[in-house]
Amino acid sequence: MNKLTVRDIDVSGRKVLVRVDYNIPFNYKTHNITDDSRIRASLPTIDYLLEQGAKIILCSHLGRPSGKPNAEFSLAIVAQHLSKIMRQPVGFVNDCIGSEVDCAIDNMQNGDILLLENLRFYEEEEKGDDTFARALSKHGDIFVNDAFGTAHRKHASIVGVTKYMPSVSGLLLEKEINALGKVLTEPPHPFGVLLGGAKVSDKVAMLDNIMAKVDTIVIGGGMAATFLKAQSYEVGASLIDDSIDT
Repeated sequence: MNKLTVRDIDVSGRKVLVRVDYNIPFNYKTHNITDDSRIRASLPTIDYLLEQGAKIILCSHLGRPSGKPNAEFSLAIVAQHLSKIMRQPVGFVNDCIGSEVDCAIDNMQNGDILLLENLRFYEEEEKGDDTFARALSKHGDIFVNDAFGTAHRKHASIVGVTKYMPSVSGLLLEKEINALGKVLTEPPHPFGVLLGGAKVSDKVAMLDNIMAKVDTIVIGGGMAATFLKAQSYEVGASLIDDSIDT
């Protein structure tokens, strides 16, 4: 990977805004996290920043709250879970921009961790709104993108903030890009790809790109149901992607 990473800059004593991907599955009734693998995947970057004495401000989205606050999609439970994993306090603030956030960040000490509330509580996030991106950028001296799962999106917290602050890749993003690059440039054979998830529209371009490189493509989950419906099969109540014409 030829991009600058968090290892290439001095973060000691600096406020570092880290875009993570905490869009995790959890039980909406019990508010129990059912899979914390995305949280754990962010730990190498967080640990590195802690070792360097940075102030760590984490931001993420969770679910699809339709651009307005919704307690069901609050990241408060993620802050609690991360605190247990890290075995140290993780602060949480009930917003991602504004005076409450500014005050919380001003009170941070080196080695502190703060998680902001769900970015998608503002519709401006998914619209890539420049004013929203500028407001987010004021939270840190440096921006670290460690959200591989959303790195392709032109959202304010992914693309917009990079206009206003020095930006580098996190250790997870570096790892994933290196692995993907190796697979696509020097694929082993036989080479099979397993694709799933509900958002077929996000993967169509990728399918076009990899079809000539792979021997087998296996499709499952909501993606499979969408393909089956396109072939006039009955899929009942199965999850499908309604955003594309089937």
